Amino acid sequence: GGGGISCVLQDGDVFEKAGVNVSVVSGLLSEEAARQMRSRGKSLKAKDGKLPFCAMGVSSVIHPKNPHVPTMHFNYRYFEIEEADGTKQWWFGGGTDLTPTYLNEEDAVHFHKTLKEACDKHDLKLYPKYKKWCDDYFYIKHRGERRGIGGIFFDDLDSPSKEEVFQFVKSCAKAVVPCYIPIVKKHCHDSFTPEEKLWQQLRRGRYVEFNLVYDRGTKFGLLTPGSRIESILMSLPLTARWEYMHTPPASSKEAEILEVLRNPKDWVY
Repeated sequence: GGGGISCVLQDGDVFEKAGVNVSVVSGLLSEEAARQMRSRGKSLKAKDGKLPFCAMGVSSVIHPKNPHVPTMHFNYRYFEIEEADGTKQWWFGGGTDLTPTYLNEEDAVHFHKTLKEACDKHDLKLYPKYKKWCDDYFYIKHRGERRGIGGIFFDDLDSPSKEEVFQFVKSCAKAVVPCYIPIVKKHCHDSFTPEEKLWQQLRRGRYVEFNLVYDRGTKFGLLTPGSRIESILMSLPLTARWEYMHTPPASSKEAEILEVLRNPKDWVY
């Protein structure tokens, strides 16, 4: 039940593909989705094997044309499950993260600092905790590298109270525009070479690998009966590339970003 709105911009002057999904859905949790949640420590007591749920969220993925403008993703969501005895489990989840093709330290600091300020309004312990969670979550195990330079990520957030968590999530969502748009404006007219565009395509290949192999939201969507596949796969770039055994030269700008993806940095301390 329920539904949502997907809006996708394609072949724009600045964004090659950019999309926003707003969804409010309800139904019965599939066995596979329930198994995934239980593996994260959820004790879900089904009634006659059924677990009614409702979920809502807003998400966006932006893939710019210019390789000097990073890809950005954010998602904030609320989940509620009704158990056999009528009690409801609820939690919030989400995050915002940046995936540059080339490393610009000033941009990385700006991005992380803006997210830290949003977290610090609520608790000074939140940013370091959710920054590490982000680095760990967006890890492409089979490549030994992160999808990008991170940001913040959290899930299963159900304390201290629903209203307090909601206020925190709203602060995070409001930080999306100021953390990202200044970076877009700064670089969208930068010149770039065919070689730099090729490297962007190869990095996008990694983005696709993470989303299809590991991403929890994509997996949940694909496992939900009747879900809209076009909306779930909206996060994938318009174009990407895979080359056999491609390794950038040592000390190159391409090797520089790989080093950070393999060994995450603290950008604001």
